[in-house]
Amino acid sequence: MQQTDTLPPTIRDYEAIAPARLPADVAAYYFGGAGDEVTLAANTAAFSDLALVPRTLRALSGGTARTVLLGHELVYPIIVAPMAYQQLLHADGERAMALGAAAQDAIMTVSAQASTPLADIVAAGGRPIWFQLYWMGSREQTFALADYAVRNGASVLVLTVDAPVQGVRDREMRTGFRLPPGIAAVNLAQFSQPALRPLADGESVLFDRIAPLLPGWEDIRWLCSRLSVPVLLKGILHPDDARAARDCGAAGIVVSNHGGRVLDTAIATLQALPAVVQAVDPGLPVLVDGGIRRGTDVLKALALGARAVMVGRPVAAGLAVGGAHGVSHVLRLMRDEFEIAMMLCGCRTVDDIHPELVQRKL
Repeated sequence: MQQTDTLPPTIRDYEAIAPARLPADVAAYYFGGAGDEVTLAANTAAFSDLALVPRTLRALSGGTARTVLLGHELVYPIIVAPMAYQQLLHADGERAMALGAAAQDAIMTVSAQASTPLADIVAAGGRPIWFQLYWMGSREQTFALADYAVRNGASVLVLTVDAPVQGVRDREMRTGFRLPPGIAAVNLAQFSQPALRPLADGESVLFDRIAPLLPGWEDIRWLCSRLSVPVLLKGILHPDDARAARDCGAAGIVVSNHGGRVLDTAIATLQALPAVVQAVDPGLPVLVDGGIRRGTDVLKALALGARAVMVGRPVAAGLAVGGAHGVSHVLRLMRDEFEIAMMLCGCRTVDDIHPELVQRKL
């Protein structure tokens, strides 16, 4: 593995170098988005369009970025987002991601479509992980996957609800993305896939074959009531859906548009965040992902009500460029940027981060 002193100096440098080191189709899969990539661009632009209004001459001694989330203390409010098939980025894949995250005291969220057995990922990081669920076509199969994750070290489950079908990804189609031999969603291999009945004349693959296998709110209520660990719903953008998630027993919400990879022209997550926060009780944690590239972005998200952020593409770039060292370095850079932004805005702790610190640019 590369040593830290040979790694790029900034997060922006990682993002510039990583796509060039990867096959074109893999770069498209990780760093592209759906359609014309309007939402992909909007996610990052939303942070640039929000200005910081710092306070000065505040007492900052003894400050900290620590926070409590779902009963666990985080050293800083940055969580590694779920990303599939990480062996496409680096031979050590999810093992390296887990090791790099653990080196920086960060929580890793393992994708259901990880290319490494879950037990090996947990062993590499030496700590519990969060695990991303997809609905498996039935209550029984979804619960079986959730139970498998908990038995193998998952302390929180993150159910993705915004991708019942894959988005139209032009960049992937242009580059002909396909999983190479030897890369697969190994943790799903033991679970049976739902049987798909033949279509009658005039029926739709989407609405007549796939839609009947998708969950509703009562299925979410059923799942949350039967699991021993907290369940977050990831992919909430509308305040009414946030209220429904709360009422169904979700332990928290992740405001997400799947990184702009599913529905192009969907609202940017930072724009959706305030209304979702206002829709639910203060005790229900709201997280956000999408477009977070700097420590100042983390501060802006918290100022608008997020309890923590989930970061994907920057740490994916770190993995592609430097394996576990790259992941660790990117997370350290983002944490340092966040803590510097806290100090420069007069925030001694995360509880001092309030909406008054941000203002829409004119």
